[in-house]
Amino acid sequence: MNGIRTILAVLCIAFASTALAVQPDEILDDPVLESRARDISAGLRCLVCRNESIDESNADLARDMRLLVRERLVEGDSDDAVIAFIVERYGEYVLLRPTTDGANIILWVAAPVLFLIALSSALVYLRRRDKAPEPEKAGLSVEEKRRLQELLKE
Repeated sequence: MNGIRTILAVLCIAFASTALAVQPDEILDDPVLESRARDISAGLRCLVCRNESIDESNADLARDMRLLVRERLVEGDSDDAVIAFIVERYGEYVLLRPTTDGANIILWVAAPVLFLIALSSALVYLRRRDKAPEPEKAGLSVEEKRRLQELLKE
């Protein structure tokens, strides 16, 4: 009996989390439009919460953005047009998955390029270190030997 209760509790929590932060008064009557709104909202960043989608956020700004998405969909905008409108209004930072064109290509390419530069630098360093001659082991000078003998006699 305890096992069934545990399973039911886990299922209730799992299904409760799918509602996320969307309030009942925000939900559109048309299930197709609501589904599109949820898909779009899942890809937009809450500017208050950082790295949390507007669909998950309880912030007032996230609510305003969710309402704006739904408003644009009701007006007949395509998904791309809605996203473009939001990006134009709030900036490209609002995208959870940044684009790979324009100046952003530098961000996408920089990490692998820097990794390859570091890897090749490490390989060059290791090869040069292996080929370097062994440093000569310098013995004691005559003065140092004499001083050592004096210390050992004491």
